[in-house]
Amino acid sequence: MPHEILSEAKRIQPWLVDVRRDFHRHPEFGMEEFRTQEKIITYLTEMGIPCKKIANTGVVGFIKGVKPGKTIALRADMDALPIDEQNDVDYKSTIPGKMHACGHDAHMTVLLGAAKLLQVHRDELQGNVKLMFQPAEETVGGAEPMIAEGVLEDPKVDASFGLHMSTGIPTGKIGVIYDQMNASSDSIKLTIKGAKGHGAYPHNGRDAIVIAAHVITAMQTIVSRNVDPRKAAVISLGTISGGTQSNVIADEVVINGTVRTLDPEVRELVIERVKEVLSFTTRSLGGDYDFEHHPGYVSLINDNKMVDIVKASGDELLGKENVQWMDLPNMGVEDFAYFAAAVPSAFFQLGCRNEEKGIIHGGHTSQFDIDEDSLSIGAALQVQNVWKALDTL
Repeated sequence: MPHEILSEAKRIQPWLVDVRRDFHRHPEFGMEEFRTQEKIITYLTEMGIPCKKIANTGVVGFIKGVKPGKTIALRADMDALPIDEQNDVDYKSTIPGKMHACGHDAHMTVLLGAAKLLQVHRDELQGNVKLMFQPAEETVGGAEPMIAEGVLEDPKVDASFGLHMSTGIPTGKIGVIYDQMNASSDSIKLTIKGAKGHGAYPHNGRDAIVIAAHVITAMQTIVSRNVDPRKAAVISLGTISGGTQSNVIADEVVINGTVRTLDPEVRELVIERVKEVLSFTTRSLGGDYDFEHHPGYVSLINDNKMVDIVKASGDELLGKENVQWMDLPNMGVEDFAYFAAAVPSAFFQLGCRNEEKGIIHGGHTSQFDIDEDSLSIGAALQVQNVWKALDTL
């Protein structure tokens, strides 16, 4: 069956290309994916798959197998990025300032392809499949709203799979990893308060810029001296602003940054240490502070049994030599993490790099593109993951 399903997927390759290019021409931002939502509903309805809207602009489809069994979910994200596309292709984005620069157009296409193949083989399914088209991965996050609205219930989802296009991996290969796949994220805002004064008489003020400099320096010790060196953590301060004139002591400096961690305990430790460093440093120098913390996505942690299923699917469909073990987790974020936290799940990378075709540019860039031969491979892999999960669970 493995080679048969890959052959079947390749037979619908022209349809997959058309679907992906249509999505690519019409990118939409998170929670604005109304056209995309309607297109997905149209495709699923044409396949005879019942579906409904969820989480504002999301869609969930349901394939009920003829035989009773477990329920497996497949997920694709839907939203685009605020980037002007620079590719000279006939499927280039038609909307200035919007581009599918992270492969979400391909993710939706792969899931629709898997849906088409699974629906054809519905009589062979001993169990059910939920098709989760999720909005706003790049912005506010659509996974939590979908979960809150019951996407993992009625019937209860027993496992889920997701994938991400990767131009770091050649077409025909996949990347897998046990345990941590992606980092968590936290946005921080540090407001350092001093007292304004004349630059000629600094003793009459409290220089917020000098205090900020000490805070920034001290914060560099959090990762290097507080976090176990065998565990990953990153504190990056992206913006700093303060002061009004060259001869006036600044009374306020605002710093914005991001914290990335893989381990939930390390995440908590780093945020607490940021607050402590900010508090002790500012007050020791006669200043004060405000601290704002905005938690982002949680870490994406794979279930290793589900990773084994993905690996086995890759071995059978693509050959063992084309299943690559990723050396390290990704410090970027991915809100599939919330599905993975709720049910046993695996997230993997689908290779779409092709140097001969010039497909070499990374995600979130104006020249990002994919080798479309990866679409049928991804669809077949997700079908195989479903079959294996239903047989295993």
